[in-house]
Amino acid sequence: MTFLENALHYDDYFHLRQSVNWDNFSEQQTVFALSHTLYAITVKSEQETIAMGRLIGDGLYYTIVDVIVNPAFQGQGIGSAVIHKLLNYVEKNTPPGGRSSVSLIAEKGKEAFYETLGFKKIPHEFCGSGMRKVIHKKN
Repeated sequence: MTFLENALHYDDYFHLRQSVNWDNFSEQQTVFALSHTLYAITVKSEQETIAMGRLIGDGLYYTIVDVIVNPAFQGQGIGSAVIHKLLNYVEKNTPPGGRSSVSLIAEKGKEAFYETLGFKKIPHEFCGSGMRKVIHKKN
């Protein structure tokens, strides 16, 4: 498996969302959004893109979006590795003495996965749960 930084392309994005039965956005919207992604991780197995995750944010607040592992590759720690890489980016870019807030919306039934990674629930009636993690960087 190969982890690539900032190499997420429309076709990979489209097919990964399809693999988990998520609705896709228009190509124009998606290309615009991908071009404004702060940081992205793409995972390849040989030539096939099997996972992704994106980070959007402004340096104080970050949101993790589009974390998908193709169902054929789930249960192998790939999703956890993607999240760790996204969180490492936040930690690396949080200055000494600073803190950053990282949030995401978990699919229903996936909340426990994110809790094992240090996220706390923020219940919401329309989806699984909002999840939040605060990264404090010591001097």
